[in-house]
Amino acid sequence: MIDRDGYRPNVGIIILNSKNEVFWGKRVKEHSWQFPQGGIKPGETPEQAMYRELMEEVGLSPEHVKIIGRTRDWLRYEVPFNWVRKEWRGAYKGQKQIWYLLRLVGRDCDVKLRAFHHPEFDAWCWQNYWVPLESVIEFKREVYQQALNELSRFLNRYKDYRGPKTKVT
Repeated sequence: MIDRDGYRPNVGIIILNSKNEVFWGKRVKEHSWQFPQGGIKPGETPEQAMYRELMEEVGLSPEHVKIIGRTRDWLRYEVPFNWVRKEWRGAYKGQKQIWYLLRLVGRDCDVKLRAFHHPEFDAWCWQNYWVPLESVIEFKREVYQQALNELSRFLNRYKDYRGPKTKVT
């Protein structure tokens, strides 16, 4: 499903742990790292697509996460011509994405990269929210920076509550 401007609707997912570190997945048999993402199917809302992609790529279900925020509008990136499927050439420019910021309320052991037949990732790790984006494929870096910048407004609003601070004497 490509819109009239040549962009395929998609969702991007940034998962936070309790330390506000972000989930990075290493693409199968590649040396690039990325956030989970995937296309929106006809009839699906962006939120439904996000939950489906979360399960397919990371093995997490809705009870493992809490939605903290999402981008206000679509963020777009263009895909280099040589990366475009032959049947899409001429009509396809790239992806337009709604990005979600999620808090992992489950545990690290709930992550199951092999939950589906064709895993997207073969390794994963937690990284600082503002980790340099050199390990992300070049044509996606700007949209990653835009998503991280826009969603950073939610970071302090939804920190995990750990009870009152106690003074040690």
